[in-house]
Amino acid sequence: MKILPLTVLALGVALPGLASADVAGDPQKGKEATAVCVACHQADGTGLNNAGAEAWPQLAGLNADYIVKQLADYKSGQRVNASMTAFAQMLSEQQMVDVAAYYSQLPPGAGQGGESADEATLARGKTLAERGDWSNYVVSCQSCHGPGNQGAGSVFPGIAGQHAGYIEAQLKAWQADTRTNDPQDLMGSVARRMTDSDIRAVAAWLSTQPARSN
Repeated sequence: MKILPLTVLALGVALPGLASADVAGDPQKGKEATAVCVACHQADGTGLNNAGAEAWPQLAGLNADYIVKQLADYKSGQRVNASMTAFAQMLSEQQMVDVAAYYSQLPPGAGQGGESADEATLARGKTLAERGDWSNYVVSCQSCHGPGNQGAGSVFPGIAGQHAGYIEAQLKAWQADTRTNDPQDLMGSVARRMTDSDIRAVAAWLSTQPARSN
């Protein structure tokens, strides 16, 4: 049986005429297709730290297949965001792959939002990210997101160096079941066991950590 790469599986289709080894994005074409992305995610893909639903995540350095999966979920309605759904609808399947290839090879910037957190908050965030809180059945972030929370394959993105506002917004979305496109409700089950103060703490600490360099 032929195993298709995640880039194809995420879209739910096999791209016509392309063998597995040929399903690769073109970063230059991806750059051309990001004209609608720069207003929020910036020209360098580093985004901006905003609060709540208006948080604009850093895309630079994220796994390409993970980006494709999110774009496909926005386009299908499995993940909901008014702005992103509209933009995803503008992209063809190949453009999604190209855009993902472009952002994945950009150097990530520094995360924002954790620099003003006090020492106690950062210490709590570090504990949650690295060891979890087993008294509340909260597993550590790095148990899925990999060493240093810098990402593990195409399913678990790098969250070290991501903006605190975005991390907090997504954890609260999983907590409220308004985001449900994680595999087997892994993120939802963790977020629902976290307090709001723990969410703020782990978001702040992760934003201060170095993202994976390409």
